[in-house]
Amino acid sequence: MKLKIKIAGPKVHDVGYRVFLLKHAMNMALPGLSTYKWDEDGQQEVIALVKGDEARVKAFLKAIEKSKPEMAEVSKITSEPFDGEVGRTSEVAMFCSFAQLDKAIPSPLDMRDDLKVVRKNTDMIPQMSGDLKEMKGDIKEMKGDVKAVRKTADATFEEIKGQREDNQPGYGMSMQQVRADI
Repeated sequence: MKLKIKIAGPKVHDVGYRVFLLKHAMNMALPGLSTYKWDEDGQQEVIALVKGDEARVKAFLKAIEKSKPEMAEVSKITSEPFDGEVGRTSEVAMFCSFAQLDKAIPSPLDMRDDLKVVRKNTDMIPQMSGDLKEMKGDIKEMKGDVKAVRKTADATFEEIKGQREDNQPGYGMSMQQVRADI
């Protein structure tokens, strides 16, 4: 028995329908299966040509009428007798393998490109490490300068207070006021 099965709907392409059909045909041990995508009047279709003994072909049709790939949106499934050639199921299996590889290959290539960028960025880490060591040295030096300024600050404030007192008697202020002014 040979059937031509049309699966039509808004989303039957690129949802794994041909792999889905292949899985069912292999489970039913159908010797003949050909599948292809088609567009009819702006609607997506997947065509399955099936060949095998009547019981298995009918079981196949019933199975694909009951379920569909998860992402598929199906409007209708129709079938009619078919007289033409039907390819071997193993040929569809080979084609589906190649089609899936073709879809999968870009992902590792993208990951490879991303890895190159990551490596380029990590190559800068030793340089950044050297910059950090230099910055730590600068900070230590600045701490030493701050300590030296603190040691002389009190004497400097007293000197300023004395100069104010000399310039204008009675104008001397408390240390806190001098510091606030400065």
